[in-house]
Amino acid sequence: MNSPDATGHAKASQKPANSTAQEAQTADADSSFGGHNPQDSLAGMRHSLRTPLNQILGYCELLMEELTTEAQKEFLPDLQKVHTAGGQLLSLINEALAPWRLESGALDMNALRLEMRTPLNLIIGYSELCQELVEESGSLELLPDLQKISAAARNLMALFESASFPSRLDVHKRGPAILPSSPPPLSSSVATEKEATASSSRKSDILLVDDNEMNRDMLSRRLERQGHRLVEAENGLEALQLLKSQPFDLILLDVIMPRMDGYQTLQAIIADPDLKHIPVIMLSALDEADNVIRCIEIGAEDYLTKPFNPVLLNVRLNAALEKKRLRDREHGMLELLQLEQRKTQQLIANLLPKTIAERLIQGETPIADVHPSATVLFANITGFISATRDHPPTGAVSLLNEIYAQFDWLAELHEVEKIKTVADCYMAAAGVPMLRKDHASAAAEMALEMQRVIKRLSANNGMPLHLRIGLCSGPVVGGVIGRKKLIYDLWGETVQAACLLEAQGQAGSIQISESTRVLLRDKYELLPGRTISWPGRMELSTSFLTGRKARKFRLPTGLVGA
Repeated sequence: MNSPDATGHAKASQKPANSTAQEAQTADADSSFGGHNPQDSLAGMRHSLRTPLNQILGYCELLMEELTTEAQKEFLPDLQKVHTAGGQLLSLINEALAPWRLESGALDMNALRLEMRTPLNLIIGYSELCQELVEESGSLELLPDLQKISAAARNLMALFESASFPSRLDVHKRGPAILPSSPPPLSSSVATEKEATASSSRKSDILLVDDNEMNRDMLSRRLERQGHRLVEAENGLEALQLLKSQPFDLILLDVIMPRMDGYQTLQAIIADPDLKHIPVIMLSALDEADNVIRCIEIGAEDYLTKPFNPVLLNVRLNAALEKKRLRDREHGMLELLQLEQRKTQQLIANLLPKTIAERLIQGETPIADVHPSATVLFANITGFISATRDHPPTGAVSLLNEIYAQFDWLAELHEVEKIKTVADCYMAAAGVPMLRKDHASAAAEMALEMQRVIKRLSANNGMPLHLRIGLCSGPVVGGVIGRKKLIYDLWGETVQAACLLEAQGQAGSIQISESTRVLLRDKYELLPGRTISWPGRMELSTSFLTGRKARKFRLPTGLVGA
């Protein structure tokens, strides 16, 4: 039986994906990537990448819901790995191609391509492994959906490996805007003042709505001399069409017009959430108080009677425009504050486990929990210091970062919590901060795949690297320490024992405690170990984890004795 390596590649040759689907996907990508409008280009890229990914997640969820027999449930762990990797891909795409990146200039699509490769290879490897297991076990009704997952993953792989996939995507929004929907980071108070000054001096786009051509001509010429840009509409219906097609800073709206009068037009503008923020100044020869009150009650910014006093018109118009700019600025600053809050929350979430970060954001302190049963993993990269002694610091850091990045993917894949790294030592734990019954199995799976990763990277870099791993199961205490620099850490004898098992282990081995052996003995291959002296405490009996036991499949009832 074939199994995926650390990146998810299946070791046996696999069935080719549907070439027609790949060609259609690539053709769709060609049309999406070639748009001239930055927003269209970004939206097209998101659509092209997310379509096959939605297929992967959708079919995976259907399969997990349809597993009913005990034999079929054997495939659930591998399907969960596919689903987790799909979620990782979706997060990468959503973050890299978010609409707010329209303000960030060209996007580095090669970086996205490289980040997508590991989870995508995991999806391909585990989905095709599931196909082999399904064929061996006789659960052939699951095969079509698994093939669709594999085909969709290969279509996605073919898409970003195609010649049409851009290395950079220019998404810089051209043309000035008073405030973007997602403002760029505020660098300093000086930048804020410059932005405010530029905003106040910017020319305004005004929509003039009046059925009288002479009135329009007279008012347009007056306002254009003051530097404003005017667009004219003869009635309310035409005005609403123009408002849907281009942005305006202000609307000058006549009250009495055929087809759709000023009151009806104003009501339509105020009722539209995309238009109600635009200030409207009503224009009319009617100067009765009832008309003015009615317009203000509907939502007009101001009311001017004809004929206009030029000075009063200019003052009222500039006041309305300044209010609009201030409201836009307030809205933009609120969005900026929300963006910064999201960044802060994301930073905390990256440093701490999700549930711990949520408790911290809600103000809970101090945070300290007792976990009655968990498995702690310590791993040390033996030979790293000597292997990189003659390399520049940047090369050593780059290699260590590559190793730890792979370990982090494995931790997320197996739902194991990374605790910290110290030089060439990596610490993780399963069963914290969220309890789980299979914590020992999760840590064992991660440990086995970490060994595969280090062997592959050692061969690729031509360095004699090995991994020494220690596992111990038992109670631990977890909590957040620090005031300015927060860290989630674990304490207790279980942690100390896991550290000792790693330190006293052998290069390339996974040494486990007796408590972990009891939890793994039914599903994993274990070899007798030795007794380790633990100063000040009892001696530790150990075993060595070497792999998973072969799965056993039951023949369908109808085939027994055939």
